[in-house]
Amino acid sequence: MTSVSVGQTLWREVGPVCVAYALVGLSFGAITVSAGIPGWVAPLMSATVFAGSAQFAAVGIMLGGGGVLAAMVAGWVINARMLAYGLSIRHTLGRGTWRRLVGAHLITDVNTALVLAEPKADSGSERARALFWGAGLSIFVTWNVAVMVGVLVGDGLTDIHALGLDAVLPAILLSLIAKPLRDRRTRACAIGGGVVCLAGLWLLPPGWPVLVSLLGCVWLYRPRPRATQ
Repeated sequence: MTSVSVGQTLWREVGPVCVAYALVGLSFGAITVSAGIPGWVAPLMSATVFAGSAQFAAVGIMLGGGGVLAAMVAGWVINARMLAYGLSIRHTLGRGTWRRLVGAHLITDVNTALVLAEPKADSGSERARALFWGAGLSIFVTWNVAVMVGVLVGDGLTDIHALGLDAVLPAILLSLIAKPLRDRRTRACAIGGGVVCLAGLWLLPPGWPVLVSLLGCVWLYRPRPRATQ
């Protein structure tokens, strides 16, 4: 594979994601300042946490009267899935402590899906690494710039979630994982995790259904029994 093919993949798969992230980032930055939160909080959180859902949850809890500790715990729970992501694509981060630390910070649903969509034989290849770093850096820059613009615009920007744009990212992620879902075992794992997550929505606090669904996937994705001689 050439760098052109990697670039085309990033443009086709990550370009629409960056547009969606930009809209959500604008909303996040504007919401924080319009709620009276100091303007430096949202950009600092975006650079250090870099997790939109966790940031929205944390800000929502704090604005609702919850403490800082409750907001932090909510963010940890929502981001717990990143542990599984990191284990599944650790071979794409390369070697060296700093490279792995930066790579871990850039892990998102999108670049994880891109790497896992590669053939297993190529999952640690130069192409997979280029996809991971290209997508991660593109989304990181887009998100942080959008949040900063949202802070500057302030309450002159309406909440983009009212337009239904919060459905854009899940739709794009579904298209990214369409190819891996052709595998029967992967499909069973995804369906099982989805069922567990939906059931958890009625019983568990926000963030926990996704975490519990990962346990369901681990149970379903057990090793194949070895054939007897």
